Amino acid sequence: MSGLHLSNAVPRGVASTSRWMRLALTVLALGALASTASPLVAQAQTFPTRPIHLVAPSPPGGGTDAVSRLVAQKLGDTAKWTVVVDTMPGAGNNIGLRFGAKAPPDGYTLVMGETSNLAVNQFLYKNLGFDPSKDLAPVALIGSGPLVLVVRTDSPYGDFGAVVAVAKKKQLSYASSGNGTVGHLVAESVRAASGGDMLHVPYKGAGPAMTDLLGGQVDLYYASLTAALPMIKGGKLRPLAVTSGKRLDVLPGVPTLIESGFPGFAYSVFYGVVAPVGTPPAVVELLNRQINKSLDSEETRNNLVERGIFPQPGTQGDFAKFLDGERKKWGPIVKASGASAD
Repeated sequence: MSGLHLSNAVPRGVASTSRWMRLALTVLALGALASTASPLVAQAQTFPTRPIHLVAPSPPGGGTDAVSRLVAQKLGDTAKWTVVVDTMPGAGNNIGLRFGAKAPPDGYTLVMGETSNLAVNQFLYKNLGFDPSKDLAPVALIGSGPLVLVVRTDSPYGDFGAVVAVAKKKQLSYASSGNGTVGHLVAESVRAASGGDMLHVPYKGAGPAMTDLLGGQVDLYYASLTAALPMIKGGKLRPLAVTSGKRLDVLPGVPTLIESGFPGFAYSVFYGVVAPVGTPPAVVELLNRQINKSLDSEETRNNLVERGIFPQPGTQGDFAKFLDGERKKWGPIVKASGASAD
């Protein structure tokens, strides 16, 4: 027995077989992974094979509609894609967002979201029928811009101070694009801070609100710069204050709310494209890249700035972080305002 040698070594043939088995298993695993990923990659390589529908969830004449049509046009110019803008207004922009959330996640249905429907409404409505943070995936942030308080050019109010002074003596009415929109929340914050009496008159979008302001049915309107600038330049509206942190180059003579005695009152409206959750990541990445490319020219950037939108290109991850920050900001504002749409 003393000559018997015990060893833990594996015989050469067995070791060789084991290595081949491991290699075979690795190849099979990689093949399975490739077979799973290849349809997604192939879809991105051939996408799109038919028109893309971009839902604009607000009526014509407002900022969301204008930005939607600009993005659709530029994608047609640069990517040679056919992008059809579908207008689906109603219910505080929730109808269009709900449609997008329930659409097939294939990249052919997109929605132009903005501050109200992506960051505010989930705190304002008890039951949207969808969850913006769970059912819609960020694709590309277009940009953001402030609001501007406007009156008709024949209005007796020449500056913001006059509005505040009069509202302390008698009730004034202000339009908004709907309950819980940024304009509504800003106006209510100003009303509460100033102690003035202001009646809220909600509309189904910027277009109808602007029509009634011009027609004399309401006194004031905190409008998106996108919707108001053409009217200001056309001499139909007088701007009294902007909600940006500093004065704007496009309206250098108009003071901010902060300058007007309301420290910390800086608000903006953002616009961004979203898609149904589950849209293939490769398609989302392609959409993000093409949207950024379509807006990446001096002419287009100037076009956006002239509309009151300051471009903010980035990845879909950048947009996701931005959205998270906006929701954390607007949730407490909605709660403090006591606003509810139910």
